[in-house]
Amino acid sequence: MARFELKLPKMGESVAEATIISWLKEVGDTVELDEAVVEIATDKVDSEVPSEVEGTLVEVLFEKDALVAVGDTIAIIETDGGDASAVVSNVAAQPAEVVAIEKTVEKAVDLVAAPLEKISDSGKFYSPLVRNIAQKEGVSMQELEAISGTGKDGRVTKSDMLTYVENKGGVPQSVVVQEKKVQQQQVQSKPSKTAPVSVNGGDEVIEMTRMGKLISKYMVDSVQTSAHVQSFIEIDVTNIVKWRAKVKDAFLQREGEKLTFTPILMHAVASTLKKYPMINIAVDGDTIIKKKNINLGMAAALPDGNLIVPVIKNADQLNLVGMTKSVNDLATRARANQLKPDEIQGGTYTVTNVGSFGSVMGTPIINQPQVAILALGAIRKVPAVIETSEGDFIGIRQKMFVSHSYDHRVVNGALGGMFIKTLKETIEAWNVDQDF
Repeated sequence: MARFELKLPKMGESVAEATIISWLKEVGDTVELDEAVVEIATDKVDSEVPSEVEGTLVEVLFEKDALVAVGDTIAIIETDGGDASAVVSNVAAQPAEVVAIEKTVEKAVDLVAAPLEKISDSGKFYSPLVRNIAQKEGVSMQELEAISGTGKDGRVTKSDMLTYVENKGGVPQSVVVQEKKVQQQQVQSKPSKTAPVSVNGGDEVIEMTRMGKLISKYMVDSVQTSAHVQSFIEIDVTNIVKWRAKVKDAFLQREGEKLTFTPILMHAVASTLKKYPMINIAVDGDTIIKKKNINLGMAAALPDGNLIVPVIKNADQLNLVGMTKSVNDLATRARANQLKPDEIQGGTYTVTNVGSFGSVMGTPIINQPQVAILALGAIRKVPAVIETSEGDFIGIRQKMFVSHSYDHRVVNGALGGMFIKTLKETIEAWNVDQDF
């Protein structure tokens, strides 16, 4: 028998930790190859961790709601195959690795000044980070002993240290630089306090979901960060409507995919972004980051009513068939809660289809750290003036409104308006006789 460590996998460049939502297997259960063992949640998306081996789950190292770092061992699976004597157990090797890392950190701290003792006289353990903060802020070992820790087994955490220093009346020097950077990125005015809400006997109190809380925070942060401005334009999509009606059956038969309006419009957005690279940017303090790749985010509705934004990477390099396959795949897996964390990261521009709910137009909130977002309104049959060489006529046309929200700190009205004007020209010039 051999023991296999199931580790929390890497889930994207910006994801360093995840929360255990629930264990899908219990100790003693048989686990198949690629079978989901545990459900986890990051601040981006919920996902499952599959097993890399077949065997029996013999040990669970973290309880539900525990916060786990990427790379940590979360469970032990006992396998039948292989020579157990030849298997070097990572569990046994781990303490040595931890000791080595700990010594490296301590050595780095020693270069600044002599740190406090790792273990106090009372037997309490203090991590290198906690001792480093204590040293910088002049907190003695006696004071450390008096701090009530909120970590595992009552350990003092970084948060405990910063709270203690603030309550002492000092300002933690270790976070001064970070606070200044955040202050530069946020609007200086503080939001007004909300009025208290009264609850009557017949009212129902509903707890917000974890994702609902995250979305709420992101939306408020975005409004406080970016100076939102909107531009609106009406686009005649009659040619696209006619073309899609003509080719959709052949498209499905040849490609095995349903052709909707979304990939057609996303394809037009990607080509327009290529012409206006200063829309495809991000802001970092007083610095503008011009993105090399065009990664289109598309807002997708989830069964519980929340939204998630999967990202189509290098969207400008896809033809219409490739765009359709990407859109359909991401939308399907988003509804089934099967997206991977790295599939909702790295977006440089976002498109949301408010028309799918019947809305004529909308004023979407920018998906930070991007600087713009496009809302596609409902396609409607409307009477319109048709200009011809023989004069003007009234006819029925298929039209839609497009609203463009952009960050006025870095995108002025001319650029924001020219972007959707070019998008309009691209869409209205669609050739009804072209192939797909």
